[in-house]
Amino acid sequence: MIWIILGAILFVLSLTVVKSNSATARYSGVGRLVATGIILLGIISSGIKQIDAGEVGVKVLFGNIQKDVLTSGLHFINPLLDIQRLDVKTQNYTMSGVLDEGGKKGDDAIRVLTSDGLEVTIDLTVLYRVVSTDAPRLLRETGADYGDKIVRPITRTKIRDNAVYYQAIELFSTKRDEFQQRIYKSIEEDFKSRGLMLEQLLVRNITLPNSVKASIESKINAEQDAKKMEFVLQKEKQEAERKRVEAQGIADYQRIINTGLTDQQLQYEQIKAMKELALSQNAKVIVMGKGSTPVILDAKQ
Repeated sequence: MIWIILGAILFVLSLTVVKSNSATARYSGVGRLVATGIILLGIISSGIKQIDAGEVGVKVLFGNIQKDVLTSGLHFINPLLDIQRLDVKTQNYTMSGVLDEGGKKGDDAIRVLTSDGLEVTIDLTVLYRVVSTDAPRLLRETGADYGDKIVRPITRTKIRDNAVYYQAIELFSTKRDEFQQRIYKSIEEDFKSRGLMLEQLLVRNITLPNSVKASIESKINAEQDAKKMEFVLQKEKQEAERKRVEAQGIADYQRIINTGLTDQQLQYEQIKAMKELALSQNAKVIVMGKGSTPVILDAKQ
């Protein structure tokens, strides 16, 4: 566009110079020729637009935003059109308590009040993108800074509105996924009505008050101690059961021995032992005494 304007100015000046100064009239033709070339160059450069991948071009004619958009690729357009490019790839907006990690410098975490009156700090990342067909409406109603005008305020408001239905400990543990799905649905509707698509909502971190942290740690320690004691008791029960089984085995063994060994059996075993000693070539056997248990002396030769 600027080349067209510059060429038009040069063309008008060449005509003006001819009328005011006859000495330069001979150069007027060259001036008009150069001006015409500049205008043609401006028309060609303004009439060809390339839209990169992941972008759409919104047509603006003298401040009036057109309804149709230019997709990625090379386009031949009206040279008088101004093209506003919008990113339609997935974007993220992070609100974090870590310095310079989020979309805003400093601590940008979301502080909410839960149903039990405690203040909880939430770090959050919003993944979203611009709907290509709604890009003209988004640019007309909101502008190119939709991140600060739509994404940030709506997200923070919806999180605060939904946090009041949960207790602090529930947000931290049992109902964290439920809370995330709830705020996702409420934010998705508002984004859609403004030309944005919410892809994912990531609750990165939930920080509880120090008093709640201390009570949770105390509860966890108590549960661990209880589990440890259960383990010790179970081990003692197993050891007692082992000893009982061992004692029962010994008792059963003694009972079997007492009932199975008769006098005749003992005498038979004694005769067998004496016979083995008598047959040994390296032993001298002397039997002394009478009765069922004589004294046996042996000596090696």
